[in-house]
Amino acid sequence: MGIKDEIIFSSGGRIRDTLNAVDNNEFEQFEELRFRTGCPAFVKKRNREFFINTDGRITKKPVSVFVPVKDDIDTFIRLLSGYSVYAFEEEIKNGFITVQGGHRIGITGRTVLKDGKISSLTDFSGINIRISHQIKGCGENILPYLLKGTQVLSTVIISPPGEGKTTLLRDLIRLLSVKGKNVSVADERGEIAGSFNGVAGNDLGDHTDIMDGCPKNEGMLMLLRSMSPDVIAVDELGGYEEIRSVELILTSGVSFLCTVHGSGMEDAVNRAGMGKSLCMAYFKRFIELKRTLSNINAVIRDENGSVIGNEAII
Repeated sequence: MGIKDEIIFSSGGRIRDTLNAVDNNEFEQFEELRFRTGCPAFVKKRNREFFINTDGRITKKPVSVFVPVKDDIDTFIRLLSGYSVYAFEEEIKNGFITVQGGHRIGITGRTVLKDGKISSLTDFSGINIRISHQIKGCGENILPYLLKGTQVLSTVIISPPGEGKTTLLRDLIRLLSVKGKNVSVADERGEIAGSFNGVAGNDLGDHTDIMDGCPKNEGMLMLLRSMSPDVIAVDELGGYEEIRSVELILTSGVSFLCTVHGSGMEDAVNRAGMGKSLCMAYFKRFIELKRTLSNINAVIRDENGSVIGNEAII
């Protein structure tokens, strides 16, 4: 099943019809798709925005652009959730639904509060489809920097949103698994493995175990206790409880791979709340991703911040 099929598999209505008309090869290059009530539909590819026409053509000219109405957004989300929005309430209240292939569909609308906390969303007004890409081999030039003999050095992958953090993390997990390392993945949002009904949509290797849909801090500790991992991996680390779980993992002798939003090493450390002492004590590699017009470059630093490598990954 291709990326386009995974996106439109559970959807419907005019949005599905429009996406179905897009050329399959062009769809494979998409990074994001945005549909907002009463606004032109946009697609991002190679970090540039284009309009989506009603006939599925991608163009820079705002002519015959597809403009969704409220019913289009409602229909898409109803069908996406199998006509049971309540069944997806836990995901929806966090603002997204993850579908087969690890594609994350962000949702906006009116929040429903219960005891002062968001319990759900209603009156949907927009969707943002973030396309998950598996690019096998993109981590091959990076992996040697993460190894010291047979030991995997705990590593943080850093970049702003949409710059390839999860794509690189996914391939590093696969490559380590191929080498025979037991890798455990706490996949809270389902974006790493792209699991659907317990089956991973992405290839993470034969020595990888996946805890899908579980809060990271709880999932990491469950995997540590039950799966005897050599490496634990998570996407988008941050928050007090998650950092405390990471400290326990690192002091147990298990290696750790994670991604963090940030513009660079110092920014990411501050955002994640890890602190310099934790980083310097346990994390030995920091990979900063920078997008150019033609590719994505990885700057690899050691725990002291010194640059030890510079590689193109995509």
